[in-house]
Formats: sequence, structure tokens, C-alpha cells
Amino acid sequence: MNRRCEYPSSTAYLLALSLTCKLRLIIMDVSEEDYYYFHENISFNFSYDDYPALCEKGDVRSFAALFLPIIYTLCLVVGLAGNGLVVAVYAYHKRLKTMTDTFLTHLAVADLLLLFTLPFWAADAARGWELGMVVCKMVSACYTVNFTCCMLLLACISLDRYLALARVRGEDQRGRLQRIFSRRHCWKVCLVVWVTAFILGLPDLILSEVRWTSNRNVCLAVYPPSMAGGGKAALEIAEVLLGFLLPLLVMVICYCNMGQALKALPVESRGKKWKALRVLLIVVGVFVVTQLPYNVLKVYRAMDSVYALVTHCGTSKVLDHATQVTESLALTHCCLNPILYAFMGSSFRQHMMKVAKKFGEKRRKRRKRRENPAEEEEMEMSFNSHSASQETNTFSI
Repeated sequence: MNRRCEYPSSTAYLLALSLTCKLRLIIMDVSEEDYYYFHENISFNFSYDDYPALCEKGDVRSFAALFLPIIYTLCLVVGLAGNGLVVAVYAYHKRLKTMTDTFLTHLAVADLLLLFTLPFWAADAARGWELGMVVCKMVSACYTVNFTCCMLLLACISLDRYLALARVRGEDQRGRLQRIFSRRHCWKVCLVVWVTAFILGLPDLILSEVRWTSNRNVCLAVYPPSMAGGGKAALEIAEVLLGFLLPLLVMVICYCNMGQALKALPVESRGKKWKALRVLLIVVGVFVVTQLPYNVLKVYRAMDSVYALVTHCGTSKVLDHATQVTESLALTHCCLNPILYAFMGSSFRQHMMKVAKKFGEKRRKRRKRRENPAEEEEMEMSFNSHSASQETNTFSI
């Protein structure tokens, strides 16, 4: 972020201040090529009487080297287990029969691709970037693309569930929106989501570089002087609008309408009605709790890059710590998506049990293959004759 220097408008003072800043950079063995990096990441506090003092952020880097690898490892382990299970169930047993099934599959894939970038960032926080420029660009772009894609897919799932309920209630007068969210155009909706996310990831792909600072290499997006202010802020705001505000608005509108429809159910369905309402409230609540702090801080830092709101070293350090914590909180949504959108559905649980049962049966048959072939054949016939349950939506109300 750009930092503001507070000093009188005297020309002589400006020249002396500039020479002093340069001298401080030379004494601290900072090269000229790192000049823009210091303007982006390090604060200088000036008063009328004191010389400028460099804002040293060694404690921020030490906190990141300890905190981020632990959090990223936990997210990676839990997220791989949950999203990997979702992909395995859909690929191995359950056919994609609804729009929500397709969206859930894409959501799990986007979560997995996002989680695969976490080991790189954990290593970067602990030891610095050691994998070169190309990997830096690819990992940075992959992180942004899949994070944005996850948020847009959540909006698609919410809208599809609302339209499905409207069709059940006979409210088919929505015309074009109903036609777009149909199995026939499902691939087009997913394509638009991925293309939009890829466009938002292009700046990271183009601008990410490996810079030497604080005695180690760092992978970060280096904006040119023409984009250091307004251009950078515009990109940040666009990510907030498409990656948070738009999905939140769609979720609130759709789930509020679905809640009104559920309240109109007869009294004898009160138990199921309140259970479904709790599911809707949990989905929206988890989204707000995990994403709101990070996006609020993102908007504030975007405004700071334009208006230089932060002028003191202590405030800058607090914001750096807050960014690390809130971004880690936002990443936990990748681990919660399978629980909120797949495991809560009774249909998905049934298919998951079938996959587990088939896997267990295959292991048992391998052990008994040489012992009792007749028993193995009888067990296979019994399992295959088991009647399958009726196909329903995975995330159903």
C-alpha cells in the first residue's frame, strides 16, 4: 500500500527529506529496484522535528511464518478429505442429474484447486519463495481464480435451489431465468463462472513477480506506477463485488423467499420446516462470518492505496496481522462447503454409504477370494439385488 509522508511544503525540506530517505535505504542495504516494494509494503512516519524512521515488520513476518503454515495445513487436510469425497462420490457412483449436482461438483473441484495452492503459500511464509517466477505467477493466478469461482458457484447453487422450489410450487412465469438454469444450459452457466473468475485472476498472472526483500525472496503482485493507486483499488473492489457482495445478495434474496415459502407449509410439517430453515440460516451465517471480515479489510486497504489512510507503523502492522487472520478465516469456507452443501443432503449421504459399502465389499471379497468362492458369489448377488432409493437433489429442502 502507498504510504503518506507528513511534512511541510518547503522545497528545501523536501530535498533534504528525499536525500535522508535515500540515505536510510542505502545504509540498510536496500537496492533501488526494491524502491517500489518499500512504497507498497513499508510505512514511513514523518514529523516536523524527527528524521524518518523505517517501519520494520520483522514481527509480522515471524507471526506469518508460524501462524500461516499451521492454518494452511489444517485447511488442506480437512478440505482434501471433504471435497475429495464429494468428487469421488459423484465420479464413482452418483450421476449428475440436476443443476445443483453439477454446481457441487465444480465447487468441489474449485475448492481442491484452491487448497493445492496452500502448501506453496505456507512455504513462502516460512522460508520465502524458492520456486521461481513461473510457478509464482501460476500459483497466484490459481488462488484468485478458484477463490472467486467458489463464491460465484455458491450464488449459482442458491439461485438454482430457489428456482427449483418455484417450479415445484407452479411458479414458472420467470421465463428466461428458468430457461437459463436448466440442464440444457448448465455447461454455459459453469463456463461463464469460470471465465469470469479467470478474468479476475489475470492481473495476478501478469503482475506477480519474485522480489528479494528482508533477506529472502517473496512472491507478490507488483503494480506499475500508473496502477499503484486507482488501478489496484479498482481490481480489489471488483473482486469484492463479484466474490462477496453479489453471492451474498443472491443468497439473501433466494433464501428469504424460500423461507417465506417454508413458513406457508401446513402445521403437520412444522418439524421439517424448521429444520430446513435452520439449514438456510446456517448456510448464510457461515458465509457472512467467514467472508465479511476479510472483504471489509480488503475494501479498507484498497481505499488506503488511493487515499493513504494509514500513516503510522503500528496501524500498518495491525492491518497486516488482521489480513493474515481474516484471509485464513475466509479459506476455512473451502473446508465447510462439503458439509453445508453435500453432506446435509439425505440423497448424498445415501450415495456416500453405497460407495463405502461397495468399497468394503470389494476389500472383503479380495480377502475371501481364495478361501470360499461360493460365498463370494452369493454375497455379490445379494448386494446387487438391493433396491436403490429414489434419486433426489443433493441439497434439497
